[in-house]
Amino acid sequence: MDFGGGDEIRFDRQGKAGIVTLTRPKALNAVTHGMIRALDKALDAWADDADIAVIVIKAEGRAFSAGGDIQHIYDAGKAGRPPIDFFADEYRLNAKIKRFKKPYVALIDGIVMGGGVGVSFHGSHRVMTENAIFAMPEVGIGFFPDVGGSHMLPRLKGSFGMYLGLTGTRIRRGDACWSGLSTHSIDAAQLPDLVDAIAESGLPDEALKTFAVSAERETDEAMTHVIQKHFSLGTLDDVLTSLAQAAPLEPFTAKTLETMKTRSPTSLHVAFRQITDGAMLSMDECMQLEFRVVNRMLHGDDFYEGIRAVVIDKDNRPRWRPATLEEVDPNDIDRYFAPLDEGELSL
Repeated sequence: MDFGGGDEIRFDRQGKAGIVTLTRPKALNAVTHGMIRALDKALDAWADDADIAVIVIKAEGRAFSAGGDIQHIYDAGKAGRPPIDFFADEYRLNAKIKRFKKPYVALIDGIVMGGGVGVSFHGSHRVMTENAIFAMPEVGIGFFPDVGGSHMLPRLKGSFGMYLGLTGTRIRRGDACWSGLSTHSIDAAQLPDLVDAIAESGLPDEALKTFAVSAERETDEAMTHVIQKHFSLGTLDDVLTSLAQAAPLEPFTAKTLETMKTRSPTSLHVAFRQITDGAMLSMDECMQLEFRVVNRMLHGDDFYEGIRAVVIDKDNRPRWRPATLEEVDPNDIDRYFAPLDEGELSL
């Protein structure tokens, strides 16, 4: 089946399932504009196809998807052509997946970050294997946890989403299942059989009853209470003050604070606000909020500096502007969230 996307994404029909496979393993299945457009076309076609009862999305290689095509975004932005159309189409697709009426089963086996999260974790079934690693590390490259992070992160248990968004911490399937991020866990060796079962019946819940396994969370109950204590506070300053006060007695807290100090100060302020605001917004409203922010990010400094430091030069020494949290002007943060003169994202 050809919905476009070339050799980057494949579409197949198996029994009652529409099967999507990300096929850029050498690039860790980083999501490109062509992949986004192709998946969008496939969902439109399969939504009205009576013979397709369920969508399954999976990937080749050791990563589900390590994010978006950052190199392309960097090159276009530095050339004075920020790829806003890429983000507009990506955010529309994220919203479409969220409201898709048929079961949408994401099989996460390996790394999933950024853009990969956007095409998987808004579906009805988020299935993670023992190889799965989830992260939203955007504040570390001067960006923000987009692709629906505004909607997803504030709805996790125990302020865990705020913690993930402000630190970029990587988690495995046990924490993902506990927090509500993942709906099921499965052993990687069983994935082919699970796909066959879903395709045969068209009923993912029934198939998962056979193959799902329990996954013990990696962060114990005591530590989740510590996270909630610090990351449930009303302002970013309150969070940082709480962490600083506890740091001398809590090694975990001290490490967390040091991690946050390496992140873009602007990104931390933006992420805190988007996650706070997103708790009260619908998915569509969150995507419109994020589109406002990304328009400003693409014309700023920190995003390109973060990519330079982490991806291009790999010196891991970004020079943020402003350089400290205290130097960030609240009025500048307000401008990231202000309505767009050129019009809001249409959904």
